[in-house]
Amino acid sequence: MNVKTNNAIFIDNYFGLLRGLNREDKILLMAKLSDSIVKKTPKEDVVDKFFGAFDTEKSAEEMIEEIRKSRVFTRTIESF
Repeated sequence: MNVKTNNAIFIDNYFGLLRGLNREDKILLMAKLSDSIVKKTPKEDVVDKFFGAFDTEKSAEEMIEEIRKSRVFTRTIESF
């Protein structure tokens, strides 16, 4: 029994839809698919763009202390 993966089923379904395209449109589709393999996906670009973006000379302990000192509590407790 030949069991297909989900991706193979999707590919077969898409091929059924695209089979009716003319030759020029199929070539354009192939070019776009080829480009998508070579180029980075937008998700990878976003990760690369922000990787290492936070740059500081402070240690983790100094940043934690700074955050704790900057906290402001405005909650008041009412007496009965």
